[in-house]
Amino acid sequence: MTRLPDHPNPDVPTLNPSKSSARRSPSAYRAKRLALIACALIMAGQTVSRPAQAQSSSQIIVRDAETEQLMRDYATPIFKAAGVNAGATRIILVQDRAFNAFVANGRKIFINLGTLMEAKTPSEIIGIIAHETGHIAGGHLVRQRLELANAQIYAVAGMLLGAGAVVGTARSRQVGVDSGGAMGAILGPQEMVRRALLSYQRGEEQAADIAAVKYLNATGQSPKGLLTTLERFQNEMLFKSQAIDPYLLSHPLPAERISNLQEQSRRSPNFNKPENPALQARHDLVRAKVIAFIGNTAETGRRYPLSDTSLAARYARAVAAYRNGRLPDALSQIDALIATQPNNAYFHELKGQTLLEAGRAGQAIEPLRKAAALAPRGVPIRVMLGHAYVATNNPTYANDAIKVLTRVTQEEDDNADAFQFLSMAYERKGDQANAMLSAAQGLFLVGKFVEARTQADRAKRQFKENSPGWLKADDILEYRPPKD
Repeated sequence: MTRLPDHPNPDVPTLNPSKSSARRSPSAYRAKRLALIACALIMAGQTVSRPAQAQSSSQIIVRDAETEQLMRDYATPIFKAAGVNAGATRIILVQDRAFNAFVANGRKIFINLGTLMEAKTPSEIIGIIAHETGHIAGGHLVRQRLELANAQIYAVAGMLLGAGAVVGTARSRQVGVDSGGAMGAILGPQEMVRRALLSYQRGEEQAADIAAVKYLNATGQSPKGLLTTLERFQNEMLFKSQAIDPYLLSHPLPAERISNLQEQSRRSPNFNKPENPALQARHDLVRAKVIAFIGNTAETGRRYPLSDTSLAARYARAVAAYRNGRLPDALSQIDALIATQPNNAYFHELKGQTLLEAGRAGQAIEPLRKAAALAPRGVPIRVMLGHAYVATNNPTYANDAIKVLTRVTQEEDDNADAFQFLSMAYERKGDQANAMLSAAQGLFLVGKFVEARTQADRAKRQFKENSPGWLKADDILEYRPPKD
């Protein structure tokens, strides 16, 4: 499991080969600023905002091959039932202990690790994915932007009317007349717009619940997990709901949602269908891993005491030993896990990661190769393998590193870590042009545009004009980041 603290927002800019579109007009920026101002006024005081959570700079994106594969296996049948393109839809893990999930930018589902820590069954996570897929299939984010655009017109109009009222008040006070309705003139239109927008969001949430049950029925799965999730929310808000104005919530009150969902889900022929044993076993392992990586030693020990001899508990304790730097103990426990399941790619991955971070890059290569072979879709494993190759400082591994990391960047052209290690591999080989270009691409992806331009300029000078490398470097040089 790896964290990406340098780039908490995965919505990186994309380079356009046609240079003319890389620059935006000043009027576009002015419109953007106006939209942000209007949006801020409309939504002021809102306590529940899913997109805002996706943009929080305190949140860290986490990459883990095992968890990502499980999420894909959970999501694929749901995406198919919803008619959503699985290849174009990503599930992104967020290092946040809050129980939450949300959709951003249309085809990105963000799931907090806290959700995985607390969800005891696969159906709980599958239900959440089904709900968020309902937002995607329903085009809710697109329509929400249209609603917001319409709302901004009324908000700006309200601002202008309010500003006129303030001017009138100031003039009245100059002649000794008090006009106490000025702030009401400003806040009234914005409050009405905000309530209208939040009402629209609540309708979307109920529509997503209904869609989720539909997808679960179509795939022969129980909606009980989604119901369990909403009941958790209800318990958390049990002592809050009486004091909250329902119109100030972006989601319906839990009691409303549960009542509506119960009616839909209990009609499902799959409602009492038991959990899939194979998925439950994988879910238990992922949950144990996440708890051990995110929690501290005391929490891991409390959740998985020595008396618990299950595979998941042993996995959690092995991760805890690795995190605490107890290398011999960690390797002994990991080897015991591998002996139990020799074809479990992620046990081999953990061994490779433990050795790599202990400064034994050469010893890490073999278990990481094994893990990559057993989990061919595990991009984070291949990135770690490329890291191990270059960390040996052995030039004979340069071609191996370039091969594995180039494949990663072709599959994920926004993987900054892969470009960073690819740059090091080219450096080991003595290919300065590609080393600087890869460095520039990695820096660009984490938003370090000045440093990226410096490396791209150096790389461009060494490539033949109009060659692929020259054009990639030129794209970076031509890019201009938006200004607020």
